[in-house]
Amino acid sequence: MGNVVIDMSMSLDGYIAAPNDTPEQGLGEDGMRLHNWAFDDPSVFEEVYGNLIEESGAVIMGRRSYDNSIEAWGGKGPLGEVPCFVVTHRPVTGTDPLFSFVTDGIEAALAQARDAAGEKRIGLMGADIDQQFLAAGLVDEIRIHLVDVLLGGGRRLFDTLPQRVELEQTGVGQAGGIAHIEYRVVR
Repeated sequence: MGNVVIDMSMSLDGYIAAPNDTPEQGLGEDGMRLHNWAFDDPSVFEEVYGNLIEESGAVIMGRRSYDNSIEAWGGKGPLGEVPCFVVTHRPVTGTDPLFSFVTDGIEAALAQARDAAGEKRIGLMGADIDQQFLAAGLVDEIRIHLVDVLLGGGRRLFDTLPQRVELEQTGVGQAGGIAHIEYRVVR
């Protein structure tokens, strides 16, 4: 069974999207600033992520992440042909078969993602989904790419957690001018 991983770029003040994130500007006003480090230089992406697509077996995201990103992804998923599971109360019809809409909660989405992923990792996308999975004790690893900016507003990654989550640092580095910190969730 593959690990469930939060892998996010985040501002120093804890935001993963800038203010006013909408489908027209999925990461908010100038929110791409949080991800430029990974796309401006392909060698940096390779150094930090390695074989991310080959090692990922599924992605679980919330409906907001789906709605705000689908156009930017060109109607496909964030990791090419890696299956995506969208946790939502409002399923969408007529989408790429790469997307499955799960209406019965995060545990059901995780079960479906595990079936699809086999031994490969399962990536999580979106602050709300990440918080739900952390609260349920379903996250194995957290990888944060700490971007040198204070956004002052937007969507926080760890805004609401119902309890303390203990972490063990497993890695720290720097690439592309960004600090990369890795943790294992202690259970």
